[in-house]
Amino acid sequence: MNEPAISVVVPLYNEEENVPILQAELANALRGIDHEIIFVDDGSTDATANRIARSPEVRVVQFERNAGQSAAMFAGLHAARGSIAVLIDGDLQNDPADIPRLIAEIERGADLVCGYRAKRKDTLVKRITSRVANFVRSRFTKDYVRDTGCTLKAMRRECVGALLPFKGLHRFIPALIRGAGYKLVEIPVNHRSRKFGVSKYGLGNRAIRATVDMFGVRWLLSRQLKYRLKD
Repeated sequence: MNEPAISVVVPLYNEEENVPILQAELANALRGIDHEIIFVDDGSTDATANRIARSPEVRVVQFERNAGQSAAMFAGLHAARGSIAVLIDGDLQNDPADIPRLIAEIERGADLVCGYRAKRKDTLVKRITSRVANFVRSRFTKDYVRDTGCTLKAMRRECVGALLPFKGLHRFIPALIRGAGYKLVEIPVNHRSRKFGVSKYGLGNRAIRATVDMFGVRWLLSRQLKYRLKD
């Protein structure tokens, strides 16, 4: 089987209403691009998996039970066969139309391209808490990314090797990839209001876990092996 140029990884959890719309938008955004789409169903309890339209370009990875966004991303990225892997949320808040712009930055020399939501369509409380969390995390882990909560990213496939399978990984993808020596850039992307379903995250289930993870990632980066071979 030939390897596609682009692999788009979509983590899904109870997004039965969003999947058909997202799939149509992805098909339009990726028209003319050699690609595959990997939908990772993270143990959905609704009809999410059944709403995915199968085709030669579509692959479906299904978990037996809910394992979390980080697990879905990690599994999808490791299943990707393209030279460039793209991450996008399944809730329609990320805009597939931005994907070609991310790919263009990779082609210009970036290893990882992170989208940031210039005009967020979230509540005031969520925007403020996210801004504070991003400020602290950015300086503590030295990833210098303004919006790590934006799932929309593109990376060269070799960057996947810098990622580690732990809960909370999705918040520290830039830190781990930058820490491995890869080049990172950011670009503004569109952000849309959620129309269907509910957010899987609340303030209570993010703050403490994210703080613990942040200390763990900082420790891990400080313990990296660094060496060069002689010519």
